[in-house]
Amino acid sequence: MSVVAAQCNASPLGDRIMKVNHAGEHGAVCIYSGQLVFARFWDARLAGQLREFRVHERRHRALFAAELSRRAHPRCRSYWLCGAGGFVLGFITGMLGTSAIAATTVAVESVVLRHLEEQMERLATTDPDAADVVTAIVADERDHHDRARLAVSAGAFWPKLLTPIVSASTEAVIWLGMRL
Repeated sequence: MSVVAAQCNASPLGDRIMKVNHAGEHGAVCIYSGQLVFARFWDARLAGQLREFRVHERRHRALFAAELSRRAHPRCRSYWLCGAGGFVLGFITGMLGTSAIAATTVAVESVVLRHLEEQMERLATTDPDAADVVTAIVADERDHHDRARLAVSAGAFWPKLLTPIVSASTEAVIWLGMRL
């Protein structure tokens, strides 16, 4: 398909969502990379799960990158900010242990899943190609959320502290990305 034909099937909203989602997936790869620095000391099973999640996020990032390339659009200006912020978040929560790692994943994925569902609905009629790319990652993101939720310790300190901070930060990064 030519670039002109690809752009005819695209919408400005779809273009923006592809850019922001690509940057967000880069941030997710970096969160898991930061957490893996310490996870191997806490729990070998958890480290394996984080490696698996990181593989998924790398695949998601590649899907959005391919769609951006097909549309002849550069990546979002927030790409490197998402990466640096993601690594710092992952590194800090990795130091705090398993409950903090799981709470971070649940908080991020809760926000992401809500946004993905809204995106699929908004893009279904205006930009079906973008909607297809978003739809392709939802099952993995839901799996990450659900598996991490099982690892969150009931009544633990870190989930109570981290959930509102990480959720608000994730919302802020998405909001900022949509405006850059």
